[in-house]
Amino acid sequence: MDAGWDMVWDVRDVVTAVLVLLAALMCFAAGVGLIRFPDVLSRLHAATKPQILGLMAIVADVAVTNFSLGTLTLAVAIVFFQSLTAPVSAHLVGRAAYRTDHFRRDILVVDELTPDAPRNVT
Repeated sequence: MDAGWDMVWDVRDVVTAVLVLLAALMCFAAGVGLIRFPDVLSRLHAATKPQILGLMAIVADVAVTNFSLGTLTLAVAIVFFQSLTAPVSAHLVGRAAYRTDHFRRDILVVDELTPDAPRNVT
C-alpha cells in the first residue's frame, strides 16, 4: 500500500515542477519583454500576458499541492480578480500613453484611435 501512495506523491511532485517551471518561464519572458520592447504599448503587452499565465500556473500548483475546498475557492478568486484587474489597468495605462504621445507611431500597424482619442501633449 505504501508504493501506491509514493506514486501519488511522485505525480504531484512532477506536476509541481512543471507548473513552477512554466511560471518561471512566463516571468522570464515578461522581464525580457520589458527590457527589449521599444515603447509603452509593446511593454504593456509583454508585462500583462505572461504575468497572468504565470500566476495561473502558480495558483494551479498551490491548488494541486494543497487540495481542499478552501484552497480551491481561494485559487479561483485569485485568478478571477487578477484576470479582471491586470487587463483593465494595462488598458488604462496604454490609453494614457496614447493620449500623451508616449509611444512610437512608426511601429504601430493600425491606429484605430486617431479619430476617437485626442492627444493632450503636455
